[in-house]
Amino acid sequence: MSRAVDAAAAAPPVRIAPRVVAELTVRGESVAVAESLTGGLVVSALVAVPGASAVVRGGVVAYATPVKASVLGVSAELLASNGAVDPEVARQMAAGVRTALAVDGVPATWGISTTGVAGPDPQDGQPVGTVFVGIASAAGAEAFELHLDGDRDAIRQATVSELLVRLSDSLGHRE
Repeated sequence: MSRAVDAAAAAPPVRIAPRVVAELTVRGESVAVAESLTGGLVVSALVAVPGASAVVRGGVVAYATPVKASVLGVSAELLASNGAVDPEVARQMAAGVRTALAVDGVPATWGISTTGVAGPDPQDGQPVGTVFVGIASAAGAEAFELHLDGDRDAIRQATVSELLVRLSDSLGHRE
């Protein structure tokens, strides 16, 4: 799925994160976060919510491409052929962080991820504002493509918001 988003119009994470933490708490579920272009902003938004320690397992900032393979288990061949800005990379990051942050051998209920180009220059043949966010659970993993406008900070903040909205939607529609 692809979606164009005006980064300036994205809902601020501070409005979405409490809803996500509350829903995870009610369900007794957990989340683990793998971040590249957002550099820790997603997990920061989540842990800013009181009570987040009950549901947030932690985060991995896999900013360097090789860390995506060595820590999160993303296919090195995929990274070599497609680069880090790719929907399958987002899926594998989300799936990988579930197990990377397992507790007592139990994966996090949800894994979420960000990878993309915040700018100022294109990367891996992708223009600035191309972002993929991933969401994984025991049922599988999916990625969403975003095309964001704005400066580097606006793109990173909009990525956080869009990912949290997608996770909130997944929680609301999950049986």
